[in-house]
Amino acid sequence: MDSLTIGQLATRCRVNVETIRYYERRGLLPAPPRLYSGYRQYSPGDARRVLFIKRAQRLGFTLREVSELLHLRVDPYTTCADVRRRAETKIAEIGEKIRELEAMRQALAKLATACAGFGPSSECPILDALEASGDDPG
Repeated sequence: MDSLTIGQLATRCRVNVETIRYYERRGLLPAPPRLYSGYRQYSPGDARRVLFIKRAQRLGFTLREVSELLHLRVDPYTTCADVRRRAETKIAEIGEKIRELEAMRQALAKLATACAGFGPSSECPILDALEASGDDPG
């Protein structure tokens, strides 16, 4: 078996060494065996697991959700339908975030249009709208 040091694992997975340690503390990565010197020994399977975590995060899954996905992978009672439901839930959450971001973009665009771009900042309609208490800036 080809063992990797924590530095080699981090390099292979393009993450920081502290990320590896954090994943261990969070239980996302099992604590590896150690050499007599105390150095951690990681396996190629650990590298695959770190890459799985990073890919899932890029798709919007939180570390808590990644942990759940990792458990689903080894649960003999889990079906593809269970995993698909998780993906569909994440798709719905992303859709909601997109709607929220679009509303923010529209509100900010409206404020930017209201600003002529000259004069003192004390008379800036953008700052005035942000300062107005209880009013929706959009």
